[in-house]
Amino acid sequence: MSIEFMATLMLISLATAAAGIVTVVLLLDNPPLSLSRLCAVLVLVLGSSAAAVYCYGWFSVAMGGPFPEVCEDRNASGAELAGIEQEQWPLRSACVYSDGTAVEHVSMAVNVLVCVPAGLAVVVACVGAVLRRRARPHSEAVS
Repeated sequence: MSIEFMATLMLISLATAAAGIVTVVLLLDNPPLSLSRLCAVLVLVLGSSAAAVYCYGWFSVAMGGPFPEVCEDRNASGAELAGIEQEQWPLRSACVYSDGTAVEHVSMAVNVLVCVPAGLAVVVACVGAVLRRRARPHSEAVS
């Protein structure tokens, strides 16, 4: 992926998360609140914040990563550092040594800040769909 695309995605994600938070506050101020609509906005906030954090992690890996200072010049067996391999997902780096061994470093903070909101977004989306489905027969009976 290109840096321009990821920058655009990060800006859109941040703007969407901010707009979603404002929308949740406005929905909470107006008492006749549909829980399925609140769930939809929460899915938007959680999903966009997960995307923004992932983009931040992608930039940190693409720009050299937070991990190079973690790599030792020599491993426990005395082999020299041959290189550092980085991947954008799951935002990890591996210190590769001349004897073929590798030590992986995974940023748990970024993964938790990406996976937890994304997982919560899926759960809230399911809850919102169930609430919407349960509310639909009741509203049709009233009409």
